[in-house]
Amino acid sequence: MTVKKALCSSELATLWMTYQQKTMTQRILEYFIEKADDEEAKHILVDTHTNVKEYVGRLTSLFEEEGCVIPAGFNEEDVNPGVPKLFDHHFDIVFLRQLKAISMGLHTLHLNMSYRKNLIILYKGLTGFTQSVYEKCMDYLREKDVLPGPPAVTLPKSIEFAQSPNYMDGFNIFSDKRALNTVEVAYLYFGIESNTLGMQMMTGFAQVANESEVKKYFIKGKELSKKIVSDYSKVLLESDVQAPSTSGARATDSTVAPFSDKLMMYCTSLFTNFGLGSNALGTAFSLRSDLPVKLASTAKDILAYGHDGGKIMAKNGWMEQPPSMEDRNKLFK
Repeated sequence: MTVKKALCSSELATLWMTYQQKTMTQRILEYFIEKADDEEAKHILVDTHTNVKEYVGRLTSLFEEEGCVIPAGFNEEDVNPGVPKLFDHHFDIVFLRQLKAISMGLHTLHLNMSYRKNLIILYKGLTGFTQSVYEKCMDYLREKDVLPGPPAVTLPKSIEFAQSPNYMDGFNIFSDKRALNTVEVAYLYFGIESNTLGMQMMTGFAQVANESEVKKYFIKGKELSKKIVSDYSKVLLESDVQAPSTSGARATDSTVAPFSDKLMMYCTSLFTNFGLGSNALGTAFSLRSDLPVKLASTAKDILAYGHDGGKIMAKNGWMEQPPSMEDRNKLFK
């Protein structure tokens, strides 16, 4: 008879993180479904909610089978679907697309951190489901002409290699900076697009937050997103590349909270950590020397903002602690 291996620390950690994210997603989708004003969008939201709810059930069963306490996560008290609409049409699908972009990376990472067969199967299923939802969101947003799309480029007709170390220059005041390459444009564009969404999300959250400290934090986040959009757009324009813009997916004038401050703070933390990770990738793959410096400065601001958010969450009792390793010093006493 084969004895089932107990969860190792990384597996417990990834299950805990997945439960937090999925219960948050479940609550947000409940609000979006209630306020959906487009049948096609509502179908995507309902289908996604059904699957997310099923995965929350599977995660709950896993914790129970292992004799592990079920995390608190987020419940019905964290959402109020009956309040006025906080975001304009299309925001729901724009937001869901970004959430699924985050999830795709997390599920792949968590699969690589899993050793038990049943957990590998779980994350493979989550990855496929998440990719499917992302594709549906992209199809919908393209059809509605909401996403502007990255800038066009003349396709290369030959292979080129850098002929000089000057290719890396970005600070030399006696020579012109080279034009951005497409890899650099891709990461700058992605940063602008995600922070444009972040700016609208923070605007809405700031309007409805109950605690004054939380409200100020969201306003600070809105200004940080605005600064990143402005700084990255300026870099693109210096290479005669038009920055993206969209007229949809904005916050309304509602001041009634559809979500608890706890949920909005966690959501902001999730998006902040994702921004930090994508910023690090942009830094690693940017070859013009001025860009990593600019991106590193942005990363410092994002990190400080995330740290401030963590302190607010801990102060208000909203930061659920991940399972800890044994404190041997305490046990010795």
